[in-house]
Amino acid sequence: MNSPIYYKQNRLKQLRAFCYTARTGSISHAAEALFLSQPSVTLQIQALERDMEIKLFERRGPKIRLTPEGEALYQLSDPLVEGIDKLPESFAAQFGDIDGGEINIAAGESTILYILPDAITLFAKTYPKVQIKLHNVTGRDGMSMLRADEADFAVGSMLEVPEDIIYSPSMNFDPYLITPLDHPLANRESVTLKEISPYGLILPPRHLSTWRMVDLVFKQNNATYDVALEAGGWEIVKKYVSLGLGISIVTDVCLTDDDKVARIPLNEYFPQRSYGMVLRKGKFLSPQAKSFIAMMDPEFNI
Repeated sequence: MNSPIYYKQNRLKQLRAFCYTARTGSISHAAEALFLSQPSVTLQIQALERDMEIKLFERRGPKIRLTPEGEALYQLSDPLVEGIDKLPESFAAQFGDIDGGEINIAAGESTILYILPDAITLFAKTYPKVQIKLHNVTGRDGMSMLRADEADFAVGSMLEVPEDIIYSPSMNFDPYLITPLDHPLANRESVTLKEISPYGLILPPRHLSTWRMVDLVFKQNNATYDVALEAGGWEIVKKYVSLGLGISIVTDVCLTDDDKVARIPLNEYFPQRSYGMVLRKGKFLSPQAKSFIAMMDPEFNI
């Protein structure tokens, strides 16, 4: 008969194999992360299913997905497994010693360029031995990284918040029309959407939220628009606006005194754009991640 200590050790191995598989969506990826063979991971999961008398995963073609019971167990066990795996770091942090480790931050290009530099600089000076990894990803890819625990948290803007995600906006930016300096609208204090309609817009790629917002606002106001150029990244958009290839609608998160564009406020039509911390619900935060979030957003309730 197995001793209680053996049982607990074995259960931890089972839960670790299960959680890594759930995070990555793949037994092979879990095996790589745990430095185990695929059969070993499979046996651990099967033993856990047998002990708890439930089915944890279902197969749909080449992919595996959590069953409802598996999802419930994952929400309960993942913070525990992460907490045990990161126990040395958490213990050291109790005495104010964050000496090493890393944080993985997912963010889009505009967030990395305009919002994160001050926070990254302060954190790097305060904790010089912590390795900072910035992942330049779109919102969709950032969500995938959060759900797979490939990122500790994300920083960005969200219009729709999924049920498994926490979004804590902490800063807001105003919408502006930007034009070349010699454009007919350049010296206006305000413009209507119908006055914008004759001029081609330069917009980020169609699948991003900016395009959807522009389309929605113009339709709500019975106005039309044309897209002159599709270009990714606000620096690229501003450059091509300054060259006279079109006008654009941006938030002032990306605007600086050095930009060679005219700007006209559009608060009458477009809402402010919020940015803030994005986390997966139930995520165990390392001391490094907690310290960064506290620096960037002191009011965030970790």
